[in-house]
Amino acid sequence: MSTFPSDHRTDLDVIVVGARAAGAATAMLLARAGLRVVALERTARGTDTLSTHALMRGGVLQLSRWGVLDRIIAAGTPPVRSTVYDYGGSRRVIAIKPAHGVDALYAPRRTVLDPVLADAAREAGAEVRYGARVTGLLRERGRVVGVRTTGADGPHDLRARLVVGADGIRSLVARETGALVTHQARSFTAATYGYWSGLPTEGYEWVFRRGGSTGAIPTGDGLVCVFASIPPSGAGRGGIDVLRSVVAEAAPDLFERLDAAELRGPTRTWAGTPGYLRKAHGPGWALVGDAGYFKDPAVAHGLTDALRDAELLARAVIAGIGDEDDLAGTLADYETTRDRLSLPLLETADRVASLDWDDAELDDLMRRISSVTAAEVELLAGLDQPVLEGAR
Repeated sequence: MSTFPSDHRTDLDVIVVGARAAGAATAMLLARAGLRVVALERTARGTDTLSTHALMRGGVLQLSRWGVLDRIIAAGTPPVRSTVYDYGGSRRVIAIKPAHGVDALYAPRRTVLDPVLADAAREAGAEVRYGARVTGLLRERGRVVGVRTTGADGPHDLRARLVVGADGIRSLVARETGALVTHQARSFTAATYGYWSGLPTEGYEWVFRRGGSTGAIPTGDGLVCVFASIPPSGAGRGGIDVLRSVVAEAAPDLFERLDAAELRGPTRTWAGTPGYLRKAHGPGWALVGDAGYFKDPAVAHGLTDALRDAELLARAVIAGIGDEDDLAGTLADYETTRDRLSLPLLETADRVASLDWDDAELDDLMRRISSVTAAEVELLAGLDQPVLEGAR
């Protein structure tokens, strides 16, 4: 057994850098277990961010298990009871069958999802600080022991037994700890999306074409997110003209509905980046969400995996936080489980993002995604309940 260094004095068990979906969920679960947690978020509460919105069954299951799904629904997020897959000359409509207490999918705006999780973290006893920018990590004897942060009240040093990086693709925690990329994807797509009112859909609609894919995702306030996923070389600056061109070519039926609907607000464009798995932990630190694992959004599974990994990490921390050696072991187990669940989907997303497949291969890729995500749901549904007790 190895206790934490005697000179490592702190009032905190865990500092979470980032309080969006992955970070807020992690802070919530840790606080529900009685740990002393501070989550630091550089943006203001409710700030929007680039996102695909769509939660798959595993993500909805997590929100339900945590007792916060009702808040997402109450905020006006509509239930999605079917998914359409359009590729290879056929259109498949798949009903969402009730399983593990989930009878619909949901795609909340990040202006809804992130504050709901952050509020739940606060209710559990975590401190959530907005407008707090982390500028560096504190180290002692090769171990991360805290963060340097600045905000409206000036600079501060905060110390904790563990620092969790939930700070996205450009994670400061990953960069400053030198977290190695253990698996690197090769392909990626750019994306342009916007929101329309008055646009009927059959639920989630995914249309895959080699020249560019598109789809429709019903979200809150009666809006539908329509996106175009295209090769980076053809994206340019993105925008409405690029989006309409891709939709017209790939999905004429969706284009007709889009033409009769009303665009609400500007479109947004993301240039894309290759997916990766990073080393998930080290002395005094761990990564969750996009900070540690990112895949091309063409498969729309990023938020679901972020919520999955928030609980896997929280359970590891809760089990090991009392002893440094124990924590290293439980975090290693977290990384092993995360990688086992994530690597098949990362590899599949890489192939989908290449836009270099024929219809037979794409059909195989869709089946592979279904198999991987079904295994993920079974794992989550089979977890015991102690970490959730604070929800009651």
